[in-house]
Amino acid sequence: MLRLVLPKGSLEKATLELFEAADLRVERSSTVDYKATIDDPRIAEVRILRPQEIPMYVAEGLFDLGITGRDWVEETASDVVTLGELHYSKATSRPIRMVVAVSQDGPFERVEDLPQGVRVSTEYPGLTRRFFEGRGIAADIRLSYGATEAKVPDIVDCIVEITETGRALRAAGLKIIDEVLTSYTELIANPGATEDPVKRHAMEQVKTLLDGVMEARGKVLVKLNVAEADLAAVIELLPSMKSPTVSKLFGEGGYAVETVVAKATINTLIPDLKDAGASDIIELPLAKIVH
Repeated sequence: MLRLVLPKGSLEKATLELFEAADLRVERSSTVDYKATIDDPRIAEVRILRPQEIPMYVAEGLFDLGITGRDWVEETASDVVTLGELHYSKATSRPIRMVVAVSQDGPFERVEDLPQGVRVSTEYPGLTRRFFEGRGIAADIRLSYGATEAKVPDIVDCIVEITETGRALRAAGLKIIDEVLTSYTELIANPGATEDPVKRHAMEQVKTLLDGVMEARGKVLVKLNVAEADLAAVIELLPSMKSPTVSKLFGEGGYAVETVVAKATINTLIPDLKDAGASDIIELPLAKIVH
């Protein structure tokens, strides 16, 4: 039914892990194979291609559904429907930032300080051109094929580059003076395919599985027992998406309580719960949370 295209390169590993966690395991004969399959009746075809190309192919109708970054959707000005953000990138859950960077030792502190005819190196010539035009600066934009940060200041005056943390730019002796855009990974669709009720329903079901995995990341299920006299104190300690589930135990055994909490808090939460009177505390991993 759905023709799906996934990103190769820096997003590849994280994307394949996401699909496997969503019970949509991507199978291929080798790690360099561009064709793949997913054993799911909603997905008829899978390709793994460069994220730069994915928005154009989805817009043209070669694929119904794809995953790429907002940066490439904007760069290619592709007519696609965004079904939602997926908050992961190459190394973190943070978005990437597309920034303007110059030499730390140079005289420029703001984009407005850059001269007319400024030399700019970037892998995003379309976005970069529109950005500088919007600031009223005539820029000499040069397409970069990699190692962009190494070209300042000998070859160009500044670069437009993506970063998650800014660490690599600082290591190269550069400083950020402006931001072009913030980009998350996105699930995108062909506009015509979204108007097909059957395909749209299949897309939404796939999205539900992916969103469920993203929502569960960094969270665990906590279950415990507590006497009635200690219930209020235990409930007060528990964060929850809505409110904890509380069930009376058989006989005079008190209450069973369960809720979802952030994994990062569990090392302090469990001892506090025990101090407050909770017993039989169980921590369970979560695969998906679907609201």
